Parts: sequence; structure tokens; C-alpha cells
Amino acid sequence: MGKQLPLQGEKSTVDHITVGLTKIATALRSQAWEGGTTRKLTPTQGQILGFLADRAAQPVRLNDVATEFCLTAATASEAVMTLVEKKLVHKSRSAEDHRVLVITLTAAGRREAQLVTGWTQVVQAGVKSLTPDEQAVLLRGLTKVIHSLQEQGAISVVRMCAGCTYFQPHVHSDAAKPHHCGLMDKAIGEGQLRLDCPEFMPGGEFEQVRRWERFLGSGEGR
Repeated sequence: MGKQLPLQGEKSTVDHITVGLTKIATALRSQAWEGGTTRKLTPTQGQILGFLADRAAQPVRLNDVATEFCLTAATASEAVMTLVEKKLVHKSRSAEDHRVLVITLTAAGRREAQLVTGWTQVVQAGVKSLTPDEQAVLLRGLTKVIHSLQEQGAISVVRMCAGCTYFQPHVHSDAAKPHHCGLMDKAIGEGQLRLDCPEFMPGGEFEQVRRWERFLGSGEGR
């Protein structure tokens, strides 16, 4: 047999995964624009509504919005003002500090925020096609990718289990549930890792580094 020639434009596994993630991001953005056209919302405005709904029990300031979505203060302010004009968001003085403006959803904003969750259904359907084991592997992989993006400064701090002071990686001998959540005081598995937990507590910087090293090292040195 003759020498096997490489395929034209042959790419590495990393390249293929990156292309796949890009296609998923494109699908999400397409769904967001499609859903936002009727309601005259941009994807960013829709994301802000969803963010405010998730943080309904906590005071949210303009700089929190900017940090969450890696926006400039001007861009975040413009998006929020548009939502205020649409009567979806209300700005008021903080009860704790009257110098601080906090942002909350109006009744109409809460209804719109519920509709925003529909934008992700197309991707959820794809994820549901995976087996539970495949979902757990994907979730762990996404946790590591997001951590890398955080370290590069590409995204804001994400409230993930692996960065939380309550999280104790690889402390249990049960392979199905090797980790422990101190807040819930229970063992958890890879498929239960959270990428955005409202109870997230970062702890000290040195402690965070050690926790991530233990998690990423799959329990080596335990």
C-alpha cells in the first residue's frame, strides 16, 4: 500500500473541540436573537434579565452586571437603561447604603426572564441525549475549561464548586461520589458539580489554589 496522506486541513482534537464549542455558542446566540426579536431584546439584555432573576434574593449593582458578563461600565449601563425604559428593570437606592443604586426586575421583567430560559432548550435537548456518565465527564471538562478562561481573564469569576470553600475534592473512597460539599454536608459526584451556585464562598486565594490543584489532579496525593 502507498503512503497514507494526511487529510487536507486535518486538525487536532483540541481544534475539533474548540470548533464544537464555537458551534454551540453560535446556536445559543442564534436562539437568543430569534427569541429576542419578538420582544425586542438583544442577547445581552436577555442575559441580564436571567442574571437578575437568579440573583433575586441578593442586591445587584451595575458593576455586578458588568463583571458578570465582562462588559465595560458604559455598555452595561446602556443595556440596563434600555431595560429600564422597557419597564423590565427598576433602579433604586440600596436600603443598606443610599449612595448605591441596585437593579431589580419589575413584574414584567420577571415574566420576560422566564421566557429567556427557553433560549437554552435547544442545547439542553442535545445534552440530554448523552448518558449520565457522558454528562458527568462533560461537566467536569467544562469546569476545567471555564477555570482556564478565568485564569486568562477572559471571563469573570464563576461560582463553581471547585473554587468554593465548602468544596472538598476527592475525600471519599466512593468513585461515584468522591467529593464533599460542606454546606450540604454530603458526598457528591462529578455529575453534581455546579457551575453557578448561589451559595458560593471563595475563601482565601492560597486555599483556592490548593483546592483547584487537588480537584484537577484527580485526588493524587490524597
